[in-house]
Amino acid sequence: MPKLSVILSTYNAEAWLEKVLWGYCCQTFKDFEIVIADDGSGPKTKLLIEAFKKDYNLDINHVWQEDDGFQKSRILNKAIVAAKSDYIVMSDGDCIPRADFLEIHNTFKEPGCFLSGGYFMLPMDISIKIDKNDVFNANCFNVKWLKDNGLSSSFKNNKLRSKGFKSQVLNLITPTKPSWNGHNASGWKKDIVAINGFDERMQYGGQDRELGERLVNYGIKPKQIRYSAICIHLDHKRGYKTPESINKNLAIRATTRKEKLKTTAFGIHKNH
Repeated sequence: MPKLSVILSTYNAEAWLEKVLWGYCCQTFKDFEIVIADDGSGPKTKLLIEAFKKDYNLDINHVWQEDDGFQKSRILNKAIVAAKSDYIVMSDGDCIPRADFLEIHNTFKEPGCFLSGGYFMLPMDISIKIDKNDVFNANCFNVKWLKDNGLSSSFKNNKLRSKGFKSQVLNLITPTKPSWNGHNASGWKKDIVAINGFDERMQYGGQDRELGERLVNYGIKPKQIRYSAICIHLDHKRGYKTPESINKNLAIRATTRKEKLKTTAFGIHKNH
């Protein structure tokens, strides 16, 4: 049994998924499996995954469902069930992890807690420019390289420069509250299963936060690792983002908070 199960969501984004999988080839922590939560991609994604399993010896389990519109919550629940480890790291197929990403999650995990990381958002032109060499040589995490390729100066660039003591100080002083972020969060499988996973009524917009809110209601404490566990987010369009899905999800989250709900009837196990 691997020490960590990494769940990555994807949908017809092979170019981005390839860059992300290169990032997992470079991890200093090796005892992990990858569970691809595939929300209905075509055959190109399957071919890419098969090539990676062969060429890079990555332990990948491709969990796929028929394309039925944006059903990320449903495929994530299937991936949670499929995960072999008792500890789950969740990220996305558009987030390249720094080489110490999994080592940080493994080091900071503790019973009764979940870990809340962030991401560093890249513009589209730099996202496209990153190639295999830039991932394997960690250029894409180097502020100078990024600035040479058009990145603006910002306090947020500290995320990429932070390690050790500096990252711990920034974790303490950040005004951002720790929450379950689908691009960078981790927790114990038993806790996620106890709250019945993701609410499958929810489409795009905050379904990850709602899961975290139920974990907190269940008694699990969020722990900030925003400046420790680093991944870079490749830009993309969000055609599935609609006012209807946002408003529906906000209403579900409001109920979760108001009624202090610990579980959902619309999760891994259906009781409706």
